[in-house]
Amino acid sequence: MGKQLARMLKSFLDFLRTLYLRRFLIYQMAKREISMTHAGSKLGFAWSFIHPLVLILVLWVVFAVGFKSAPAKGIPFAVWLTAGMAVWQTSAEVLMGATGAVRNNPHLVKKVVFPLSILPVVRLVASSLTHTVFLIFLILLIVFYRLPFSIYWFQALYYLTAMCVLALGLTWLTSALNVFVPDTGQLVPVFLQIGFWVTPIFWDLEMMPENLQFLFTLNPMFYVVQGYRDSFLFFVPFWDHWNLTLYFWSLTFVIFVAGALGFQRLKPPFAGRV
Repeated sequence: MGKQLARMLKSFLDFLRTLYLRRFLIYQMAKREISMTHAGSKLGFAWSFIHPLVLILVLWVVFAVGFKSAPAKGIPFAVWLTAGMAVWQTSAEVLMGATGAVRNNPHLVKKVVFPLSILPVVRLVASSLTHTVFLIFLILLIVFYRLPFSIYWFQALYYLTAMCVLALGLTWLTSALNVFVPDTGQLVPVFLQIGFWVTPIFWDLEMMPENLQFLFTLNPMFYVVQGYRDSFLFFVPFWDHWNLTLYFWSLTFVIFVAGALGFQRLKPPFAGRV
């Protein structure tokens, strides 16, 4: 048992070391992926701003204008919504894009020396553009509504890191499973749709009965979405929710390690499957 744990630990550390050593390659591939996303379109890079803006406008019109959603705790609905969407949309883009990362790159899979574990990381880095665009919109809305600035804005970096660790663990698992079970690529969008509606992105947790609120906090994305609002809007330090913090990192650590080790274990037959 001890030897098996030692081998697993060594495999995990080697996995992380590979990511660090290939950081320049990850950056170059992410840059290439961003440039190829809008290649050939007339508006090019402008689509990076148009898509998030249209999404925010549609949700704002439906819920603020159509359903007449009241401001959340005194915060204008558009600002409150954008703060939640900023981190949710990025994580969804990472999961959808990275799940097919291995299967969609057979030319890389068949290169014996290529570190396949970096493919989900490349998708994560490339998705940072989407996150940046949402943050720009969020800050512009905060300025427009004359909401206060706080040093707690920088706390969002902590929650962004939390989202990245969780997303990487999940995408290592889904990208590996997708090689053997192609339906994984179809299931991920379904689960993301469910996740969007059960995560308090456009609705407030306090709308739910008190005896059910705890169930929604078990969703790890609740911690990150609420964390962004606490950072940009309510100025609440993360240690005020020490119980949620402990739960989130315990679950995320298990997912991250399971994803890394699972990817390593399933990797050898990839070349014969894609």
